[in-house]
Amino acid sequence: MYTLGGMARPAARRVLVLHGPNLNLLGTREPTIYGRTTLAQLDLLIQRHATSRGAEAVCRQSNHEGQLIDWVQAATREGFGAIVMNPGALTHYSLALRDAVSAVSVPVVEVHLSNIHGREEFRRHSVIAAAARGQIAGFGPASYLLGVDAALQSVLPGRPPSRRPR
Repeated sequence: MYTLGGMARPAARRVLVLHGPNLNLLGTREPTIYGRTTLAQLDLLIQRHATSRGAEAVCRQSNHEGQLIDWVQAATREGFGAIVMNPGALTHYSLALRDAVSAVSVPVVEVHLSNIHGREEFRRHSVIAAAARGQIAGFGPASYLLGVDAALQSVLPGRPPSRRPR
């Protein structure tokens, strides 16, 4: 449990949201694909959504694979019950990030703003997906909100354990 403003909230109700490489450029990078919502606007949307669900979302962005791996590995120690992650281009080739997702006990929901399965061939495969609880793609900013809902659902009492490979 942690305390925020005198109110205790169980770790299961804390979600770590990770944005991978180039997501700091949201709003200006290829707006026809990723939209005009900036990262700051997206983070606020995610945090408000989590709050409406009785949860807390902490959002972080890095262009560095190792930093994302460090955050994934530290999630339980930092009191997070789940992770929502858009690995960006690391989705397609980062076996190190995939191994970090596989190594942690908290559920990870992979999200993407665009439909990666309808884009260029090299973007259609995720090495992360097999280690994640699930994947949500193609709904713009709503992909993150759906990801938060899925993450919270996966840590509710009575939820069956993940069948993901270890």
